[in-house]
Amino acid sequence: MQLYQPLPLSPLAMLDSAWRNRQLIWQMSKRDVLGRYRGSMIGMAWSFFNPLFMLAVYTFVFSVVFQSRWGVDTSESRGSFAVILFAGLVVHGLLAECVNRAPSLILSNANYVKKVVFPLEILPWVTLVAALFHTGISLLVLLIAEFMLMPYVPWTVLLLPLVWLPFVIGIMGISWFLASLGVYVRDVAQITGLVTTVLLFMSPVFYPLSKLPENFQTLLLLNPLTFIIEQTREVVIWGNAPDWGGLLLYSVVACLIAWLGFVWFQKTRGGFADVL
Repeated sequence: MQLYQPLPLSPLAMLDSAWRNRQLIWQMSKRDVLGRYRGSMIGMAWSFFNPLFMLAVYTFVFSVVFQSRWGVDTSESRGSFAVILFAGLVVHGLLAECVNRAPSLILSNANYVKKVVFPLEILPWVTLVAALFHTGISLLVLLIAEFMLMPYVPWTVLLLPLVWLPFVIGIMGISWFLASLGVYVRDVAQITGLVTTVLLFMSPVFYPLSKLPENFQTLLLLNPLTFIIEQTREVVIWGNAPDWGGLLLYSVVACLIAWLGFVWFQKTRGGFADVL
């Protein structure tokens, strides 16, 4: 049985750990990204062609087959629906990749658990950075499609990092919690896949929030994806400023979730070696 000294649990300790190990996080994230395409014929190019292919499919299905419109404005271009839908899928994809991988992070890196000096708390950071790389490629595809299929790309797209920052912070908290819980309860890895699928359909990805009855709108706002998807579309597609008040409230909750997730991880990591 390994002995662990008391670990710092303050919010500053959470940030300090990421900063001190930033080079290690970067190197492991790069290895994660490159390892995903190792052995394939076109390598990293798949990270661009995958979202491009999916967007082409969405454009054909929704603009040609279903002739869908996001609103009642008949002047919308034929590809508008696919672009708007894809913006929601990009946000959901970032959360889904981190959440679905989190329960197996410690299990798949069991060799690090036995190394007392290794900072296990950075493993969710590694997953997040790798996921942000693929999300960035998908976002690039989205902007190219928006430029081609819609009237213009608004300057408010520059505000997107401010919209996503609290979302990313919240993802880290959830990832820390699930990474630890997945060691003790192996079924968590199966449950997260179901949960992320439910979140996909219970968030305004395929439909605008405004089309739902008011009481259902309130219910959907409890979904952590709903607000961020709506604000992403505001700044990337509609050209409006984000809801600063709502973003502030979301940020406070996200920071609290991140800190609680970090504390849970640090409190429970002492038993990882025994379970593994």
